[in-house]
Amino acid sequence: MDTPVTNPSWMEPLLPPEEGQKRLEDAAFDLVSRSSSLAGQTNPIVTASIGTLVRSMNCYYSNLIEGHDTHPRDIDKALRKDYSAEPARRALQLEAVAHIEVQQAIDEGRDDPAFPASLPYVLWLHREFYRRLPDELLWVEDLESKKRVRVQPGELRDGEVVVGQHLPPEAAALPRFLERFELAYAPANLSKMRQVIAVAAAHHRFVWIHPFYDGNGRVVRLMSHAMLKRLGVGSSLWSVARGLARNVGNYKALLMAADKPRQNDLDGRGNLSQTALIEFCEFFLSTCVDQVEYMRSILEPAELLRRMEIYTEEEVRAGRLPKGSFPLLREALLAGEFERGQAPIITSYKERMARMVLAQLLESGLLVSAGHRASVRLGFPIGVVERWFPALYPANFR
Repeated sequence: MDTPVTNPSWMEPLLPPEEGQKRLEDAAFDLVSRSSSLAGQTNPIVTASIGTLVRSMNCYYSNLIEGHDTHPRDIDKALRKDYSAEPARRALQLEAVAHIEVQQAIDEGRDDPAFPASLPYVLWLHREFYRRLPDELLWVEDLESKKRVRVQPGELRDGEVVVGQHLPPEAAALPRFLERFELAYAPANLSKMRQVIAVAAAHHRFVWIHPFYDGNGRVVRLMSHAMLKRLGVGSSLWSVARGLARNVGNYKALLMAADKPRQNDLDGRGNLSQTALIEFCEFFLSTCVDQVEYMRSILEPAELLRRMEIYTEEEVRAGRLPKGSFPLLREALLAGEFERGQAPIITSYKERMARMVLAQLLESGLLVSAGHRASVRLGFPIGVVERWFPALYPANFR
């Protein structure tokens, strides 16, 4: 399309039709049902700890989609303020921390109170992410003029862009497009299942609008996460970004396909292809279901305990963990946390030996605590991720 894009009607349809979309409705219902089951599978304290791990995973995969392959161990180091001396590597570490901190605000309810698919909210997302980045990551090259443009945190682009074959709306028209965007996906106008479907549709239409010079992909994935969380479907236990990254070819191809204009009289009544939007929504929702099911499988208590026990036995035989470690780890998983004074009872050791075992588990990061006298809970250091949560990261993540 060479004509300037100025009228919000050009991004219609914003939602698939209600009639004749049983597969979308089934996928939405399946997602709601499975996410509810996952939420009740682990102790709330353990859920919070796993959420820390999942945020790192989400950040890794979201940045990977953008071509930024930040090693999980580098992310882990960055969270401990251990940054690389190499400038480019350090910049990517800071980018990872920025993503994690913004998602943590969402997970903990410290995000902007506005509806996630609204202008105030997406500006908040962009501002909170980009204000944390080093200056070298705030510059992008305009593909048309070849000039460098500085990305202003929390500000819409003020110039025109071309994204592959797609010409996004003119900068001056962005507020009108985003106003229509918010109205279309407002929860007050939609049933619960339609709201779930709207998360998928909004994901594409936001990318189509392309309101920022840079960061649209990361912002839209965080926006989708926030929309699902507000619906009670999303949580800190799973991330759609992992599924999108593992199917990145399909993800990008379906995004591009949904940019195309209506193909014929059977392809809806709007300017854009209704069929392609439906296909993207089906892909997005099925990806969400796959990720919820994956997390449900690896968090199944009996299986997780089995993997933890095998790992602990091997570490004890290698002399890297003391005997009596597994009972403490098991208690932390099942109870959520325990008082330090309970260690002798849990291990059946005398107090001095029990304290020694507890101290080594705390030193290894397998148990963590808010203070020297505070109760202890499970930790998930990067070294155990592959053993306790198989396939969370790619096989070669080491």
